Amino acid sequence: MQEMYKLEGTVLTVVLPQDVDHPVTDLVRRETDHIINQNYIRKIVFDFTHTEFMDSSGIGVIMGRYQKLRLLGGSVAATHVSDRIWRILQ
Repeated sequence: MQEMYKLEGTVLTVVLPQDVDHPVTDLVRRETDHIINQNYIRKIVFDFTHTEFMDSSGIGVIMGRYQKLRLLGGSVAATHVSDRIWRILQ
């Protein structure tokens, strides 16, 4: 099983699974908030390498972390985004 969270300095990378749906986003929301509260995080990178499906709850968790980090002076990025996921994000 792959490691879902990678912390390097002030950057948190979240490697998302194949399906990003409601149960997954609840876990991502709780864990990223915990990591943000326990560490000096200034950037979150959502890695979509393995992601084939994402519903509206996935968009919600990304936007929520974006708003949270923006208030802290940080940023959010997405990497390895397929055309299908890119259309959802837009």
